[in-house]
Amino acid sequence: MAITITGVRARQIFDSRGNPTVEVDICTQQGQFRAAVPSGASTGVHEAIELRDKGDAYGGKGVSKAVENVNKIIGPAIIGIDPRKQKEIDTLMSEKLDNTKNKGKLGANAILGVSLAVCRAGAAAHGKALYQHIADLAGNKELVLPVPFFNVINGGSHAGNQLAYQEFMFAPIGASNFKEAMQIGCEIYQTLKKNIKAKYGQNAANVGDEGGFCPDVNSPSEALEFVKATVQECGYATKVIFGMDCAASEFFKDNKYNPNKWVPGDNGQKLLTRDQLLKEYENLQQQTPELRSIEDGFAEDDWEAWKKCTTKLGKTTQIVGDDLLVTNVERIQKAIQQNACNALLLKVNQIGTLTEAIEAVNLAKSKGWGVMCSHRSGETEDPFIADLAVGLATAQIKTGAPCRSERLAKYNQLLRIEEELGGKAKYAGQNWRKTSNY
Repeated sequence: MAITITGVRARQIFDSRGNPTVEVDICTQQGQFRAAVPSGASTGVHEAIELRDKGDAYGGKGVSKAVENVNKIIGPAIIGIDPRKQKEIDTLMSEKLDNTKNKGKLGANAILGVSLAVCRAGAAAHGKALYQHIADLAGNKELVLPVPFFNVINGGSHAGNQLAYQEFMFAPIGASNFKEAMQIGCEIYQTLKKNIKAKYGQNAANVGDEGGFCPDVNSPSEALEFVKATVQECGYATKVIFGMDCAASEFFKDNKYNPNKWVPGDNGQKLLTRDQLLKEYENLQQQTPELRSIEDGFAEDDWEAWKKCTTKLGKTTQIVGDDLLVTNVERIQKAIQQNACNALLLKVNQIGTLTEAIEAVNLAKSKGWGVMCSHRSGETEDPFIADLAVGLATAQIKTGAPCRSERLAKYNQLLRIEEELGGKAKYAGQNWRKTSNY
């Protein structure tokens, strides 16, 4: 039986912050296949355009224009195409229907919703699990359960506290499988909640956009020390490493950084040069040698700072490009040439199609980079990135704390995939920075 796309319908739904986002249904002779699009808070200026209505409704964040673009432009153009032709469909949307560099005509949120739903329909047409279909699309021979990087203290744009750095994470690389990694993560998280209440007060246990706690911590040093002490209390010191997402573009202005906004100084601020900020990262690593991953330590176009950081810290530390790279092959290629980082943060909505995301991952992996598959702070219940991480063998995933259903949807899907793979399941573990040969 020929399998083709017989129907396309988009609608406006709501993400985990209560903001509108796009959901798309693709119909074939086999049924209906659905995908929802996430949205970021700290977004890079080089990301593909998330089309918003900018009217009075929803504070200008409505997505009715993006929904209309799916229903009236994209849908009619892809009716009758085999959903297994992922690249053909993605290219049609990007290059013919939109034909802008940043997907600003139709909106990356419109295009991505279709792209992900088509992938689910394609997997069904092949009679394969979604993660296996993604692996086949990428030419990837390995299926790997990723190490979860649990974001347990929130700051920056994800929280209302005084902490400028956006995320403080731990990762159970010493677990024997993903199931054990989840046990470690949940036990540490619950103990951290108890300890935060005891030290910072009952309200400090409220959570931010990604499920991490938002205590009124005074410095990155204090945040790391507090999490590290809790890990030790739980007996997992030898099984856990730490990571930070600094989101430095958020506190960069006039060629200076302000990561210490709680410290009085000139004009009430303590401003740092790129060299001084790099020294702060070095000091944090001396304090916590287990700090092995630093994401977005510098602003998205401060290439000189990125190069210095990778040269200085890159041999022992994963230097992750998020706003720097925006899952874009051109920017990844530039970073490779300049030795500006050594790991890619994979966010499908930064680039807008699954095909382009796969190209970005394959390029990064070809250069020996690490790859961390990532959610966004404005998430939905769609667990697509769990299958994506396994299918592309990214070896790492960050999708928040083990809290809030839109985060746990991804972790729970990874548990199901591990169970389904049985004896074939491989957990990245100590090989979390490798992207092949597990």
